Amino acid sequence: MALTQIKSQLMSASEIDRTLVRLAHEVLEKSHDLDKLAFIGIRRRGVPMATRLAAKISALEGREVPVGILDINLYRDDLSTVGSKPQLNATEIPFSVQGKEIILMDDVLYTGRTIRAALDALFDHGRPARVQLLVLIDRGHRELPIEARYVGRAVQTLDNEIIEVKFQEVDGIEKVLLCERVPD
Repeated sequence: MALTQIKSQLMSASEIDRTLVRLAHEVLEKSHDLDKLAFIGIRRRGVPMATRLAAKISALEGREVPVGILDINLYRDDLSTVGSKPQLNATEIPFSVQGKEIILMDDVLYTGRTIRAALDALFDHGRPARVQLLVLIDRGHRELPIEARYVGRAVQTLDNEIIEVKFQEVDGIEKVLLCERVPD
């Protein structure tokens, strides 16, 4: 595994929160039917985003948005390079996705391969009316024709750079970092 060094901090905890507030407002503006709206976070860092956005919408509109958790490990196209025994976590979708307007959430959109795997996993649970993508950071470099409808921030990166999103719920700290791979 390549080592990385921090180049800069892209977002602080307060900047992340302000971005999520803005994204919650965008979701409310663009959603056709709030009764059909549901959020699904891609495990790991998509989950806190989905939970936080649901809480923000609840505070703004006084209505609950159901939240699900999607594990995509068995759907990855690089499964053979991940290891002989990929870590499996439960998918938890406590509602029917049939006919729902799903907003799929992840922290960083890069090649699009994670989202392709997430779509495969999601459609194993039913056929939503519509699926949209929400990401905190879009860093470009797409390999598949996938685009987010909701983007917190677009950050142009080089191939040797990595965006590291840190959430309190997962990492015990809150920030977004731009890092660079250090040659071995």
